[in-house]
Amino acid sequence: MRAVRIDAFGGPEVLVEVEVPDPVPGPGEVLVRVAAAGVNRVDALVRAGVYHRAGRPPLIPGAEASGVIAGVGEGVADLAVGQRVIALDGGKSPGFYAESAVVPATQVVALPDGVALTEAATLPIAWLSAWYCVRHLARVGKDDTVVVKAAASGVGTAAVQIAAETGARVIALAGSAEKAAWAGEFGADAVVDTSAHPGDAEVDEVLRLTGGRGAEVVLDTVGGAAFGRSLREAGPGGRVVALANVALEPSTIDTRDFYPKNVTIHGFQLTNLQLQGYDPRADLRELADRVAAGAYRVPVETVLPLAQARAAHERLENRTNRGKIVLAVGDVD
Repeated sequence: MRAVRIDAFGGPEVLVEVEVPDPVPGPGEVLVRVAAAGVNRVDALVRAGVYHRAGRPPLIPGAEASGVIAGVGEGVADLAVGQRVIALDGGKSPGFYAESAVVPATQVVALPDGVALTEAATLPIAWLSAWYCVRHLARVGKDDTVVVKAAASGVGTAAVQIAAETGARVIALAGSAEKAAWAGEFGADAVVDTSAHPGDAEVDEVLRLTGGRGAEVVLDTVGGAAFGRSLREAGPGGRVVALANVALEPSTIDTRDFYPKNVTIHGFQLTNLQLQGYDPRADLRELADRVAAGAYRVPVETVLPLAQARAAHERLENRTNRGKIVLAVGDVD
């Protein structure tokens, strides 16, 4: 089968199309013929060799996909050959930058009618992360004000919509006027262009928009220096969720920015949550059903063939995309 493999850690140029043997499902596993694979920041970290679960080359990246079940292993009773599904990386190689992948059945759910395969391929990472953080960690409700950072990103556009559906007031932060305006199209009540409000000015603007009180919830998808600002933007009894560090730099914080306000800090990483026993299937099913019902819009900006995985990573790391990047591996119609 065709696959994109990493034979040595490095930049996008190390992504090379190769032929590899077809995988075979074992007990408790299913074989998925991949239709589309989502392109995520975690894929770039794996490629660069700086992700904690990357393993060693050669390896095939890709943490989320949509496709059709082509085989089931012993003991799999609730999934059948021919079903359209979405799948989340189960920690085995090969990943989803391949025509086929073997996945634990506990990481796969049937896809409801009405969800395109290209859209479905983006749900198991960014959307599930946003869903878990909004619904389970921050427990967002209708009386909350929610600040979403990097709101034009995959996680950001998902979080804006999921929070808005609860009835919460959403303030979307993005790094340019264009991205801020675009994030506002997904249900945000207010938008902030952080390039026009850098550093402390960002905090001042959030406090202004919240009448000086601060937000009940801050979803920090940026990390680095932004995390210190998130603590200052949270109001009394607020919840701050740290779910990324795309800045790839340390965060320096002052404990006086959160403990006097009784602010709770939640850390979140989906892959480690899985290692701790999290079963994603119920959340993925509910999320996919909400998409099928038209409750959410899943923005897919760029669809590239598998052979152009390098170009997909270059676009991801240039941060010029609005919405998700997807690799078309098989039939996505």
